Amino acid sequence: MVAVIWLKWLLFWAIVVDGKNIPPQGQPEKNQDQEYWYEQARIALRKRLQYTMESERRPYAKNVVLFVGDGLGVATVTAARILRGQRLGKKGEDHDLAWDSFPAVALAKTFNMDAQIGESSACATALMCGVKTNFETVGLDAKGRFENCFSSFSSRVPSLIDWAQESGKSTGIVTNTRITHATPAALYGHSPSRYWEDDSKVPPAARKSCKDLARQLIENDPGRNINVLLGGGRRHWLPKVAHDPELTKEEGRRLDGRNLIDDWVRDKKKRSLKAQYVWNKGQLDQIDPNQVDYLLGLFSYSHMDFEADRDPGATGDPSLADMTRSALSILLKNPKGFFLVVEGGRIDHAHHYNNAYRALDETLAMETALLAALALVNPTETLIIVTSDHSHVVTMGGQATPRGHPILGPDSKVSDVDGQPYTTILYGNGPGFATPRIVPMNTTSAAEDRNQVHGSAVPRQWATHGGEDVPVYALGPLATTLFAGTFDQSYIPHAIAYSACLGEHRLRCQGLDNYTGAPLMPLSGNCPSQEITSVAHSGQPIVIASSVMSDDGQLRVKSSSGGDGLKPLWLASIWVTIFTFRT
Repeated sequence: MVAVIWLKWLLFWAIVVDGKNIPPQGQPEKNQDQEYWYEQARIALRKRLQYTMESERRPYAKNVVLFVGDGLGVATVTAARILRGQRLGKKGEDHDLAWDSFPAVALAKTFNMDAQIGESSACATALMCGVKTNFETVGLDAKGRFENCFSSFSSRVPSLIDWAQESGKSTGIVTNTRITHATPAALYGHSPSRYWEDDSKVPPAARKSCKDLARQLIENDPGRNINVLLGGGRRHWLPKVAHDPELTKEEGRRLDGRNLIDDWVRDKKKRSLKAQYVWNKGQLDQIDPNQVDYLLGLFSYSHMDFEADRDPGATGDPSLADMTRSALSILLKNPKGFFLVVEGGRIDHAHHYNNAYRALDETLAMETALLAALALVNPTETLIIVTSDHSHVVTMGGQATPRGHPILGPDSKVSDVDGQPYTTILYGNGPGFATPRIVPMNTTSAAEDRNQVHGSAVPRQWATHGGEDVPVYALGPLATTLFAGTFDQSYIPHAIAYSACLGEHRLRCQGLDNYTGAPLMPLSGNCPSQEITSVAHSGQPIVIASSVMSDDGQLRVKSSSGGDGLKPLWLASIWVTIFTFRT
């Protein structure tokens, strides 16, 4: 009888203890901080390296170019491939984009620490810094809390640019979004809010303790040492009293009275560095790379224009390919190599609008930039990665749709339920919801074509991101070894670092490789789980110039310490012992 009672109480407390160790819904799992994700990356690296010969691990990437298509999921890649082919007069389905010929293809998981569907700044932190983090924070690990300034002091993590600069490489960022926006900010910034792009967005109580992202870029390492910065977003650099040189009715947004463009120029002059600032295509075209080592280009008040709307003249914006060529002309001068990130950031914005034309057109603009880079670098010494921060809720489907059917048009058959037409490209949610549904038809002008909004199943002011894995294409040293199978997005920068001998892998090129032996097993003795290789109405204009708003705000629950799971266990043991003796 005593034994039965004892077993019942032991089972009861085992359930209690087990429940204590399960993190509350919406909170990060305990201790999944920087070191946790670094170790996960080491395990993933060992898996991929354990079957290679020592000679196969010798290749070294002197240079790295990382292309990030913001919102570039598999459906977008496929549709853009077809569109490119059709623009060339072919049927389209059999066309290949530049990255389709890369020898290595993998999939990356894009969840955030506290979100099932990835958000740009948290995904960028994983992609650039090698750690998963919380929704809408940037450059921090999971200890960082949204809009909690002081939480950022103990949670800051280095990025690929930090590692590259430590190795003496030149560094650069090219984007057609604001240079302080979510994705580029992860390369140099550490902020509990991605929205703190200038001091007007930082809560007054936090302004003395936490710098806004623009200030971090020009004052802190590694930002102040980045050789090339090309993008948009002058409004976060200019004070309220200053007018934008292009949109002269618009003022800057800074409240501290500082002109950070002037401060950037002054800093480089003080350090006797050859630097230049430009703000339109004509000025960029006149740059002499032999006379410039540091280049700042801010080409728009907010985000740069979509490629479909871009003014290609001297007073307009450079294309993504133009900026890529200019960046490489400066970075290639360094005999130690370089690290460059090129972001096609407006793919995401067009998808948020359910505007498939611009989303696919922006994808093709990024492909053109990739082709420009491939023409200038040597792939035997340059690792080139093409990937995305997250996907979107865009789909591509039809019923017996014939080859060569216009990818942006309606399917060849109508719905077998309501007899109404529908497009082969549709969205799961967003502003394209309407009854009867929106179906882009043949229009009379190019402007109407590019403004078409595709239908969505659920009404939202802005379409959400998609949560499926995103593709990773790789070309260059160790590409086929390191970029295979399915892995966490946070693995990517560690794999890049291994190939280029950066960060904790910087001694690999000197023959000191910690990954040549058998893979290490976790302390628990259990083998790590194997990663699986996965084979508006028609004609109406849409808002283009404004910044894309984030999804609706969510109630964020601050995580508690949770306590030690062992405490209830020994309390249970004492209770069971007392109860047994009394019985």
